[in-house]
Parts: sequence; C-alpha cells; structure tokens
Amino acid sequence: MALTLWHNPRCSTSRRAVELLQAAGAEFDIRLYLQDAPSRAELTALGLPAAQLLRRKDAPEAATFSADQIFDLLAADPRLIERPILIAPAGAAIGRPPEALLALL
Repeated sequence: MALTLWHNPRCSTSRRAVELLQAAGAEFDIRLYLQDAPSRAELTALGLPAAQLLRRKDAPEAATFSADQIFDLLAADPRLIERPILIAPAGAAIGRPPEALLALL
C-alpha cells in the first residue's frame, strides 16, 4: 500500500503523526510539502473540502473565500495548508488529531 504523509517537521502534531504511523507499523513516504509544494491540481485531487485544507488561524480573511479561491491560495502559499495530511489509495485524511490518520491504514 502506497502511503504519503505531507509533513512539516516543525509542527508538533505532524511529528506526532509520524510517530503514530511508525508505531502502527505503516510504511510511508514523507513529503516535506513546504519544500515540495503541491500544485492546485494535487490539492483538489485529495478529495477534501478546500475549507478543511486551510489553516484558518493563519488566514482568517479566507473564511469568506470560495473553494476555488482557497485552492488558489493554498497552491500559492503552502504554509496555509492544514497538516499533516496522509494520502492513501483509499483517500486522504487530515491528521487533526493524528489518530484520524489511522482510518486509512
């Protein structure tokens, strides 16, 4: 099973997700999405609502944006992407809390 975790090592929640997945014996790739930013197409392909992907506390003005505007914003500034995100053949999940990722294993 191919798993990829969009990870920010400076984020404690993202680090906890890595530890949790390792403890569960999951084999996964890590994508440092701040250095290897996802495209708009990759963001939309996750199948998650744009509003869920947005770190609202870092962009409160985006609360009134349309989904298209949010996807454009996230593609332009990956720091605004909620993290961590686990991508699996069955779909994608945001690790808030990190235990939410276990449903994809």
